[in-house]
Amino acid sequence: MPFSDYRTALVTGASSGIGAAVVERLAREGLQVHALARSEPALRELAARTGCVVHALDVTDLPALTRLTQQHHFDVLVNNAGVDRPRSFLKAEADDIDLLVDVNLRAVLHLCRLVVPGMVARDRGHVVNISSIAAAYNFGGNSTYHATKAAVSMLSRQLRIDAFGKRVRVTEICPGRVATDIFAHVHGDSAETHDRFIKGFELPQAVDIADAIAFAIAAPVAVNVGHIEITPTMQVPGGLQTTRPTDGPAGAQA
Repeated sequence: MPFSDYRTALVTGASSGIGAAVVERLAREGLQVHALARSEPALRELAARTGCVVHALDVTDLPALTRLTQQHHFDVLVNNAGVDRPRSFLKAEADDIDLLVDVNLRAVLHLCRLVVPGMVARDRGHVVNISSIAAAYNFGGNSTYHATKAAVSMLSRQLRIDAFGKRVRVTEICPGRVATDIFAHVHGDSAETHDRFIKGFELPQAVDIADAIAFAIAAPVAVNVGHIEITPTMQVPGGLQTTRPTDGPAGAQA
């Protein structure tokens, strides 16, 4: 069981939802878990439950991330922090694009840059990148989100190439809809949001994603579980749409 080979873990976006569930699960496996998020009160509550080491940091604060990774080495890195600003790309705002790129992609790239070389030098480590089914499937209104998650998906594959020959494993977790508070963060914490995204649906819980991560880490060290897609049984991606141009057939005369 490779859990016995690992001592420390860093989990981003750890204050709630999937991140908090992952912290709890890894702590139960005996790892010293460093939990990183912006919400210090939520992190303190998590520390009281799990004994994790908290870091109230913004994942886009590169100097702070650099100091943290210089002070501690991590055997497991879980890149979970993410944001979304869903709207048509035709109405995208510059701030939306910058935020999603900074949190969903740039922070992941920098943390891998800061942490993975140490894993390679120690000949052990596991990177878990939380992407999304949006990395592989198209649905409307989330173009920048799709782009950042697709980049994380490709990065996950590239990391294995760069670490080839060392016992550094990389797992990409691709969730569909999960019953977490991400919808409240994106669409507002209201009964309408809950009814739209949660109520009446049979959805995976945050602990289900944490269990999948634990499964990948617990696999024999000779086994790399590279990609896990987790969706509700009642959710399928994809579909085909066809429409007519709004101005009628090309070249038509009134």
